[in-house]
Amino acid sequence: MPAPLKQKGPCFMSCESSEKTGTSEQTGEQIATPMVYYRGGTSKAVIIDRRNLPVESEEQFAAWILAAYGSPDRRQIDGLGGADPLTSKFAVVGPPTRSDADIDYTFYQVAINDPFVSRDANCGNISSAIAPYAIEEGFVKATGDETIVRVHATNFGEIISIKVLTKNGVPRVLGDQQISGVPGTGSPLTLDLHRLVGTHGGGLLPTGRAMDAIEFEGLGEVEFSAIDLANYIVFVRAEAFGLSGIESPDDLSRDKLLMASLERFRLAVGVKLGFAKDTKEARIACSNSPFLAVVSKPQDWTEYGSGQRRTASECDFYAFSLLDQLIHKSYQVTGSSCAAAAAFLPGTIVNSVSGKGGLTGKVRIGHPSGVMDVDIALAKAGEGYDVTEASLIRTARRLAEGRIFVAVDRLPWRSESGGKPIMKSVQPESQKNLRNETFYAETEV
Repeated sequence: MPAPLKQKGPCFMSCESSEKTGTSEQTGEQIATPMVYYRGGTSKAVIIDRRNLPVESEEQFAAWILAAYGSPDRRQIDGLGGADPLTSKFAVVGPPTRSDADIDYTFYQVAINDPFVSRDANCGNISSAIAPYAIEEGFVKATGDETIVRVHATNFGEIISIKVLTKNGVPRVLGDQQISGVPGTGSPLTLDLHRLVGTHGGGLLPTGRAMDAIEFEGLGEVEFSAIDLANYIVFVRAEAFGLSGIESPDDLSRDKLLMASLERFRLAVGVKLGFAKDTKEARIACSNSPFLAVVSKPQDWTEYGSGQRRTASECDFYAFSLLDQLIHKSYQVTGSSCAAAAAFLPGTIVNSVSGKGGLTGKVRIGHPSGVMDVDIALAKAGEGYDVTEASLIRTARRLAEGRIFVAVDRLPWRSESGGKPIMKSVQPESQKNLRNETFYAETEV
């Protein structure tokens, strides 16, 4: 049996005092690493305990993830990536590094067509999977019929509280909870994201205004609202780009001119917001954040996948988002909490299309796969607002467990790689206190 691979601790793997739960090892010309594969909400991800990782630096880890997922390649055929942003996600977990948490969790979005790996975001869907995982793997002991798991989301250094229904010491899987975009039903997981205000350090309204504008490519002045709750989201009206807002995700994704225009707009806004010096740098620095969401007033639409007709009366507004120049087939959990807060913030684009009043209530977000409900509560705080609740329900379950294999010639630090480029990282100067770098292979960009 080959010896376990050496491990030492960059910050996300600093666990010298923790007993290893398993190890990576070289088997022939591949490295095998223990993993679990989970569906969380409408997304899927490999989850790996940081004590098992076969790397010695963040840059090595980013290259290993690309190899494990088969990126860059639009089919990700030589890895576990699913050729869709919703399935090209990765999570690293480990013992908590703060006393008010039960488990550490770092999220990585893996680009499909580019050699990029970014942790400049969180995924609420995958966050929901971390709670049952934590119970199943012994990080948390189940307590009766309900167990609260405190997840330290290390990307932005905050706690997500998740309520899990448990039975006989393990998470429930079966239940009556249905979520749009997932067939069948399951046991509900209740997430509270209210602590994730100002993930990038600028508060709920990072520009200090409910609405801003930018001149863009013959469209004149395009208005947008920048909101930062759980993720940094830029909201824009569908009509600004000549859209009704309820077009099919497939039709939108096939319109390459539109996708390129929306991406250029997102990058231009990213520069205006200080994420990058120019649009060239923004292509890497803004590979994830800021996200772009396109919103419209309530209207009848057809669900993606099921073909079910939905009516305008079922939602407060309609929204779709995009990542990697592909339309999200449902809607982000983090984006939903952010959009729900925006619906109550006077003067925002989301507030204008939803017509919501007050500061507290349930917000119903229509999206390509159905409707997502968010319970949101804001409170006036001086010139701004605090968030006291941002909760919603997901389902999740373990799909597979075993080992993930990576061929050694895909890893730049191995002699077998033939000189593959070492990964580099980029991060806005104003955000150096965060752990939200984007890693990239420079010669392949």
